[in-house]
Amino acid sequence: MARPRDTRVDEAILTATRELLAEAGYAGLTMDAVAERARIGKAAIYRRHATKQEMVFSAAVHGADLPDPPDTGSLRGDLVALVREIVDHLTNPAAAAAIPGLMGDLSSSPELAARFQDILVTRQQLGIEHLLDRAVARGELRTAPDVSLVHALVSGPVFAVIYVQNRSPEGLPEQLGTVIHAALAASSQNA
Repeated sequence: MARPRDTRVDEAILTATRELLAEAGYAGLTMDAVAERARIGKAAIYRRHATKQEMVFSAAVHGADLPDPPDTGSLRGDLVALVREIVDHLTNPAAAAAIPGLMGDLSSSPELAARFQDILVTRQQLGIEHLLDRAVARGELRTAPDVSLVHALVSGPVFAVIYVQNRSPEGLPEQLGTVIHAALAASSQNA
C-alpha cells in the first residue's frame, strides 16, 4: 500500500517556488534551488512534478486539482465568476514572474506542450464543460458548445489583456463574461 503524500512537502515546494520566482524570476529558478529552499530532496519534487514548468505552473497559477468554476445560478454569472478566477490566477506576482517564460518553453517544446494539455488544460476544460452542462440543465443553452472553443474564448482575452496589451484587467470579468454569454446564447438560439 502506498504511503499518503505529505501535504506539508507539497506546500513547502509551492511556497519555495513562489518565493524564488519573486527573487530570481523564472529563468533563474532551478529545481535544486527549490529543493534547498523547501529543505527537501529533489526526488520529492519529481514525485509531484515531472518538470520545472509543471512545478512553476502549479505554484504560480493552479495545480491539477483545480475545482470546478462556481455555480452562481446563471450562465452569465458563472462566466463572470470564471473570468474573475482566471484574472486572479494570472495576476498574482508569481504568475506575472512565470507566465512569459512558461509560454516560451511551451512554444519551443511540443512534448512539454502536449503534457500541459493533458495535465492542466484538460482540467480547465473539464470545469468549463461542467459550467456549460449546468447552463444546458437550466435551459439557458439548447446544447453545450465546443468546450475547447469556449476555453479559448474565456482564457485568451484575459491573457491578451494582461500579457500582450499590458493593461489592467479591472472590469474585465463583467465585460468579458457578458460578451461571451451573449455569444453563447445567440449561438444556442441558432443551433
